[in-house]
Amino acid sequence: MLCAFLLLAALSGSGAMEQSRGFLRAKLLGESVAPPVRSHMLAYLKRGAIGKNAIQGRPLRIKNQEFTRGIVMPSPGEIHVILAAPAASFEALVGTDSNDLGYYANQDRGGVEASVEVAGRAVFRSPYLKEGIPGAQVNVSLDGAREFRLKLASVGEKSRFHQEQWDQADWAMARIRMADGSTVWLADLPIGPLEPPATVDLPFSFRYNGRPSSQILREWLLKRESRQLDEHRTEHTLSFSHPSSPLALRAVAVEYAGHPAVEWTLHFRNTGTSMTGMIEDIQALDTSFSRAGGGEFLLHHGLGSRTLDDDYKPLETPLTPKLEKKLATVGGRASDAEMPYFNLAWPGRGVICAVGWPGQWAARFTRDEGTSVRVVAGQELTHFRLKPGEEVRSPLIAMVFYQGDWIDGQNVWRRWMVAHNVPRPGGKLHPPQVAEGNGRHTIEMQEANEANQLRDLNRELDHGVPLDYWWMDAGWYPFTTNWTDVGTWEPDPARFPRGFAPVSRLAHERGTKILVWFEPERVRPGTWLDKNHPEWLLKLPGNSNRLLDLGNDDARRWLTEHVTRTIREQGIDLYRQDFNFEPLPFWRANDAPDRQGISEIKHVTGYLAYWDELRRRFPAMMIDTCASGGRRNDLETLRRAVPLWRSDKAYDPIPMQALSYGIALWIPYHGTGINSVEPFIFRSQMSPALALGLDASNVPNGYDNLKRRIAEWRQVAWNYYGDYYPLTPYTLDAVSWMAWQFDTPAKGEGMVQAFRRPESPFETARFKLRGLDANATYAVTDLDGKGESVMSGAELMERGIPVTINASPGAAIVAYRRR
Repeated sequence: MLCAFLLLAALSGSGAMEQSRGFLRAKLLGESVAPPVRSHMLAYLKRGAIGKNAIQGRPLRIKNQEFTRGIVMPSPGEIHVILAAPAASFEALVGTDSNDLGYYANQDRGGVEASVEVAGRAVFRSPYLKEGIPGAQVNVSLDGAREFRLKLASVGEKSRFHQEQWDQADWAMARIRMADGSTVWLADLPIGPLEPPATVDLPFSFRYNGRPSSQILREWLLKRESRQLDEHRTEHTLSFSHPSSPLALRAVAVEYAGHPAVEWTLHFRNTGTSMTGMIEDIQALDTSFSRAGGGEFLLHHGLGSRTLDDDYKPLETPLTPKLEKKLATVGGRASDAEMPYFNLAWPGRGVICAVGWPGQWAARFTRDEGTSVRVVAGQELTHFRLKPGEEVRSPLIAMVFYQGDWIDGQNVWRRWMVAHNVPRPGGKLHPPQVAEGNGRHTIEMQEANEANQLRDLNRELDHGVPLDYWWMDAGWYPFTTNWTDVGTWEPDPARFPRGFAPVSRLAHERGTKILVWFEPERVRPGTWLDKNHPEWLLKLPGNSNRLLDLGNDDARRWLTEHVTRTIREQGIDLYRQDFNFEPLPFWRANDAPDRQGISEIKHVTGYLAYWDELRRRFPAMMIDTCASGGRRNDLETLRRAVPLWRSDKAYDPIPMQALSYGIALWIPYHGTGINSVEPFIFRSQMSPALALGLDASNVPNGYDNLKRRIAEWRQVAWNYYGDYYPLTPYTLDAVSWMAWQFDTPAKGEGMVQAFRRPESPFETARFKLRGLDANATYAVTDLDGKGESVMSGAELMERGIPVTINASPGAAIVAYRRR
């Protein structure tokens, strides 16, 4: 599978790679890079903007001829065409459009003259043109020119009731024959002015003793170093220092070969013997992007996990002139209110920015009055002095550049995530998995004991349920009131007198593994940690939760050693970590006025170090990140763990479809619960990782149907690592269809999942697929046994694949493979 995904990496466009490398060289290596000349158009029109290939969704039409390609000049003026290479000729049919687009009919109206100029000389001039007469054929030699101009002038007598909008023209089927024999369609060229090259301003900012870093760092010594981390990654380090300042700064950046991605993290260190001055307003990301003259910025982002029907809902915000959009998580968990991922799109290209920070982050997008937007992001509150020898870090910032539409951008992101971020326990991508426990019957594990764990595990395996993990969740330790009494991390001796060893031994003997839940950062009164190490706990008046301070080295070392021993002694194969309260108030209450943000930084750094050490000691073990169901899904966390329980909103079919739709844009591997073998419900709950929470013995033919559902899931589950294409709009209503496609180009296969919701009156829908080979043929199979058909890639993408679902509600899975 690794080879397949490395091949996917090569699919990123060369233009996006140029953007990524140009940004890195300018912003972090300080090299002013002149951009390559790109073909484009500049418009100087009396009113309106250039139209491409259509007018308000209708074909171009000159008299009685319709055209699918061409550009529209909505008013007199000129279009300056600039080319990256010599051209041989220009061809088109120019005439006044006959579509009736205005308030008053334009029939037999207008009056213009079109011309083409090369090097200041007219090489074509049309006769008088108006609506209803044939267009004029244009075929002119460009003789190696790299630019020419299309002009439109208003001519002829006008009636006293003349409307300016009648003076317009189409350049239908306009194309340039290049000197090398290739053809460039005029409508495919971007409209300038093009984006300027990246400036050499650093892509981050802060204030030190009241002065902005843009001033300070110009006065400091700068040392740059680069080293090859591996065949795919190069690290660049910028070290800033000043002889008279105890503060030193390192910016550590990584570029990726084969992916248009760059990332960096800031490290502030006190190298002196006294406190530093005030460091504040650290923005790990502070830079601007400019677009070409046409179109506008559109910000794609998403809601976080809040145990609501619309968890992970995709959102979009048009960034119109002078608009400011602020986004932030709440409570100190990274994906609580908002996802820490942003796709800033503009026509034909864009950039994805991610804030890797399992704490309280904030971001701001500020649009100017022209063609630029400033992006600022980082830890929400920083205002502190550093002690001698102390070092702190910023959030990780990652950028992925792309060309195409915003969904193309999401797939460039997904490919990079799969290739370089999704954890690989044992050196391999974690396969799709099935887990099951009896927590729905033992109320988490509050009523669990050795006997019922062994009994139920044996029962499921005896019935042939193909389990990868036996899931042991909250409540396996001693508690007084309920499972939330956390802080004593030993199996309850009354219920598990021999610990988990009998359960793990049975699982291993029968070819499966065990998954065990922990919530180490929360400590409740009266538990072992509360009694024995109160000095490690952060407290708030009136709050029964205590926060185990992972910024305390002693606390972190104890936790690492204790959990390591528990994993080894109990035979645990997958470590699951939850986090069910908001840490931000604890962090901020613990900070002195001149140390605001330090407790958060120390805790975040300790949390990541704790997981890194577990991964070092158990390289084949997967870690599951939960945090009240998906509330800590930032990039730094997802490099170490996967969310096997993506939201505490589980089971309800329509919200499950919506959650899958939204989360797949950002997170390739995730899981949720399964509580039914009914096809519509099961398929609505399908994800890369399944957590079975049903008693199949209480359902007619339950085990047979469960194994049948799991078998069909396994047929297609590896496709969840592929490219993702939403095929319908996002919606939670009951009258619509929802559908999406996962495609694995390297293997030439993929799948479509489609859902007919309970109030939809339509039995059939047609979906245009994406990402296929137009010249290939594909075998298309409905998993419900409706037979196999053969369709061309072009047909699947242009006409679409018809899907019929007779049941209401109902669900279909259609698999395809290249022949």
